Amino acid sequence: MAYPLYVAFIWHQHQPLYKSRLDGEYRLPWVRLHGTKDYLDLVLLLEQYPRLRQTVNLVPSLMMQIEDYAAGTAFDPYLTLALKPTDNLNEGQKRFIVEHFFDANHHTMIDPFPRYAELYGQRHDRGWDWCVEHWNPEDYSDLLAWHNLAWFDPLFWNDAEIAEWLEQGRGFTLSDRQRIYSKQRQILSQIIPQHCQMQETGQLEVTTTPYTHPILPLLADTNAGRVAVPQMKLPQLRFQFPQDIDRHLRKAKQMYQERFGCDPRGLWPSEQSVSPAILPKVAQQGFQWLCSDEAVLGWTIDHFFHRDALGTVSEPEALYRPYRLNTTEGDLAIVFRDHRLSDLIGFTYSAMEPRRAAADLVGQLDAISRQLKSHQASGSTVLEQPWLVTIALDGENCWEFYQQDGKPFLESLYQTLSDHTGIELVTVSDYLSKFPPTESLPSYALHSGSWVDGSFTTWIGDPAKNRAWDYLTEARHVLESHPEATEENNPEAWEALDAAEGSDWFWWFGEGHSSNQDAIFDQLFREHLLALYRALNHPVPSYLRQAVEDHTAKGDHRPSSYIHPTIDGLGDEQDWDKAGRIEVGGARGTMHQSSVVQRVWYGVNHLNLYLRVDFKAGAKPGIDFPPEVHLLWFYPDRPMHNSPAPLAELPDEPPLNYQFHHHLGINLTTKASWFQEAGDHFQWHAHRSRAQVAFDSCLEVAIPWADLQEIEPDWSLRLVVLLAEEGRYVSYLPEDDLIPVNVP
Repeated sequence: MAYPLYVAFIWHQHQPLYKSRLDGEYRLPWVRLHGTKDYLDLVLLLEQYPRLRQTVNLVPSLMMQIEDYAAGTAFDPYLTLALKPTDNLNEGQKRFIVEHFFDANHHTMIDPFPRYAELYGQRHDRGWDWCVEHWNPEDYSDLLAWHNLAWFDPLFWNDAEIAEWLEQGRGFTLSDRQRIYSKQRQILSQIIPQHCQMQETGQLEVTTTPYTHPILPLLADTNAGRVAVPQMKLPQLRFQFPQDIDRHLRKAKQMYQERFGCDPRGLWPSEQSVSPAILPKVAQQGFQWLCSDEAVLGWTIDHFFHRDALGTVSEPEALYRPYRLNTTEGDLAIVFRDHRLSDLIGFTYSAMEPRRAAADLVGQLDAISRQLKSHQASGSTVLEQPWLVTIALDGENCWEFYQQDGKPFLESLYQTLSDHTGIELVTVSDYLSKFPPTESLPSYALHSGSWVDGSFTTWIGDPAKNRAWDYLTEARHVLESHPEATEENNPEAWEALDAAEGSDWFWWFGEGHSSNQDAIFDQLFREHLLALYRALNHPVPSYLRQAVEDHTAKGDHRPSSYIHPTIDGLGDEQDWDKAGRIEVGGARGTMHQSSVVQRVWYGVNHLNLYLRVDFKAGAKPGIDFPPEVHLLWFYPDRPMHNSPAPLAELPDEPPLNYQFHHHLGINLTTKASWFQEAGDHFQWHAHRSRAQVAFDSCLEVAIPWADLQEIEPDWSLRLVVLLAEEGRYVSYLPEDDLIPVNVP
């Protein structure tokens, strides 16, 4: 029998609990704003392609907040200001508006709207103080309106009122802003009913997540962090409350039943985190399947998934199938996502022309199908088994970086898949009902890890993360010492605990992730714990009055996500905010004999390696610093031809005396660039390159991975930047170090 390639898209919709348990106010607006941009439109767009099936995961903590906003009972500081007469704004409120009401990707959500772009340009060019001093009430009113209008998904732009506002452009009144808020509530009120309706028609499967999105394996035992990282430094106090898993699963199931009138079949474990300890509890609550990441599968079966130069998995039979897990409470099925395909949607396709990106994704699926067929002993040109490719990712955060919030990309993708006879989109439950797992994994052998590197280092192990775990553990012990406080007679204490156990607070603590709202996440975590102590009438520890960590701007840091900057030599702050950064001159070092170079930024996506070099304002190449920049790639422990750096007067000291494989030279004066690769006998050979180079206020470079032909996915490499004049070495950066780069 011939089968299509089955593909299961799973979109994960999640926001943490922004509602303070101290005063009932929402601290941040992201449920409201993402609710008008990312939840309803995703499924309405799918509804236009009836042949396609998908799975959407709605986290209980998100659904609760959507319902609060729809009911008009949720207010956040952004909304309060949006509904305030601008004649009455004080200076503190004006500064808050100037700082926070451009919180959106300006390429896709500000620049397309002339009035919003005008105000953004004034802040960017003249500074915050100038805006506060010179803006009039009409400017503030327009900004308050546009901050909300820009978050309406393009799918809703044909709504008569929204179209009128977009056409109006400026001169918004308080009445206009009140009507915009009403439109937000109208859209939010449709989200859950629309998901329910589409599940009833069979086009959608809706799954759930533990109540407030906790990392279940760490609730069972924080020592689970050492499964993937044996030397991990753990918190001083060991959190070990597996009974909390039962509560989060039970509450999630109850919420789901109340809204969808049936039991959930699938579970998206928070951050796709799994461990042997959680499986019986998941089965006991009646869940039939759960999902995790290919890294977890790789650790479990002791197999590294190799990919060819195009990213196609070399051993597809292991990844593209469901597995059975036997537990003491019954069997579970588990599917593992293709990490690379998921990340392409999440981080890379937004930088491509929408039709080209959609074609690339379908091409990736076709390549998987061809790979599977090539492994069939019969030599048949059709698939003889029902394989399942799982693509699972956040369904909200990536679209901000796409043209028109991803609408052109998804329309092109969905139309292509609707017409494709060799690919069939399915819900996970529909697939499993037709094709139950034929392969088993021993439950005890399931790796304890998440969708981030197959470990829990994103949430534990860092000093700040560990400190937060100690605060949580102490509060949990205090609650346990009050047996009279049950869920029935003291729900406030237990709800506060549930909120504090959410994964998001630990995500933002410490190294790895940062935003301009880190301090608010810190505050919310501590407010949840404060509410627990108050509900118990128990003395509040003094440390909860202070931030878990210092939130002043940090210097050097590694990349926190993929980036896709515009290469124009201007160094757009939003383009590089998730890049790695190394302070070179002024802030930290001297760059040997020169401090004209201030810092180096670096990052990647699936298309390119990116580098940015910031120079002191006004400095000129050839006058204030050497005009030549040379990038040299060092590949540790990789057998390949290598050569010394092609510069004269090079000191015999590391890393300058290393041998390198790739070299990109740039002359900042002439704007010329050249690319070379090392060959036999320590020779450099010229190669064509599609690298983008731009120099204006800074140097920005994008080097396609296709230029680095021998490089394979998941390799690590090192990069050094040399400054030279007429081919003679002058200095290098970063000081006494190499730039670490991980290939996607």
